[in-house]
Amino acid sequence: MKSRSAFGARLRPLTAAHRSSDPPTSALPLGASFGNMAERTSLADGIGQQRASRRSVSLRESRQPDRHMSHVVLLGDSTLDNASYTAGGPDVISQVRQLLPPGWKATLSAVDGSTTEDIPEQLESMPDDATHLILSIGGNNAILRADILEKPVASTGEAFHLLSAVAEEFEKQYRKALTTCLSRRLPLAACTIYHGNFEDEVFRRRAIVALTLFNDAIVRCAAEHQLLVIDLRFVCNAPLDFANPIEPSAIGGAKIARAIVTAVMEPSATKRRSQIATS
Repeated sequence: MKSRSAFGARLRPLTAAHRSSDPPTSALPLGASFGNMAERTSLADGIGQQRASRRSVSLRESRQPDRHMSHVVLLGDSTLDNASYTAGGPDVISQVRQLLPPGWKATLSAVDGSTTEDIPEQLESMPDDATHLILSIGGNNAILRADILEKPVASTGEAFHLLSAVAEEFEKQYRKALTTCLSRRLPLAACTIYHGNFEDEVFRRRAIVALTLFNDAIVRCAAEHQLLVIDLRFVCNAPLDFANPIEPSAIGGAKIARAIVTAVMEPSATKRRSQIATS
C-alpha cells in the first residue's frame, strides 16, 4: 500500500513493483467455483519460517492434482505484491506457488501502490489461461482518505457523517472494480483489508473504526454476488505478520498464501453461496 496524507510520517517510501507469470497451460471450465471452507486449518500466530516450510510441505502433499490444471491470478496491491517488504524472505506469490499442486500455476498481476482504479489495467495483463482470481484492493483507497482521521469535528454526529461519505465513495469505486473482475466469468474471491500494525494506539483505534466501513462495503459487495471472502483481519492478526505498519512480512505472506490456496483447492460447492474464510 502507498503512504499518503496522515500516514506519511508513519510509513516508509515504496519501491517499484514487479510482475511475474508462468508459461500457459489448460484452463478450468467457466462454471468452476470456490468450494466449502469447513475443513481449513489456521497457521498459528507468530509462525516461524521453518514451521511454515514444514506446513507448506504437509499441505502440498495432502493435495492431489486435479485433472484440470489451474492458473490462479492475484489482483490488487502490496497485500499480495509484497516482495519489497520481506527482507529477502519469500513473498506471497512464491509461497502460493509452493503450496499449489504440481502442474498448477500462479501469476502476480497485483502491483504495489494500486487502488481500485488500477484493477481494469491489471486484468488486461492477465494470462489468457487464468482459471481463478483473487482480489485484494482498497487499502490504498483508505490511505488516500486518511486525512479524515485527523479532521476536527464539532460532534460525534458530524464525524459519522464524514465517515459515511467516505465509505459511500469507496463502495462505488470497489463495486466498479469488482464488476470488472466478474466480467471475466471466472471464480473470484475477495479479500478484506487487515488492520495493520500501528504503534500509536490512538491512531490504531481510529484506523480500525474507519476500516470497518471499508470492509463492510467489501463484504456486502461480495455477498451480493455470492463470492468467497478471505477475511485478512483474521489471517494477519499478529505483529510478526507485518514488515511495517501496513505491509505483510514473509510470515504474514505465508498466512495469506495458505488462505488463498485453501480457498482455491477446496472441492467445488454444489450450490453457490457466500462464505467467509478466516485462514
